[in-house]
Amino acid sequence: MEEKKTTIVKKTVKSGISFGSALAMVISYTTWQSVGWAIFHGLLSWVYVIYFILRY
Repeated sequence: MEEKKTTIVKKTVKSGISFGSALAMVISYTTWQSVGWAIFHGLLSWVYVIYFILRY
């Protein structure tokens, strides 16, 4: 049972990181119209998304 929980948590974390990166890139590209900034903000992931929400 414990092994099943670990697998679920790992999949959830991986999905969350992927979604956060995609969301950050879309927000960045929409705001700045720059692929370079979109890639950079995608690497920052949820940090940029939270910054964007608080700032704008």
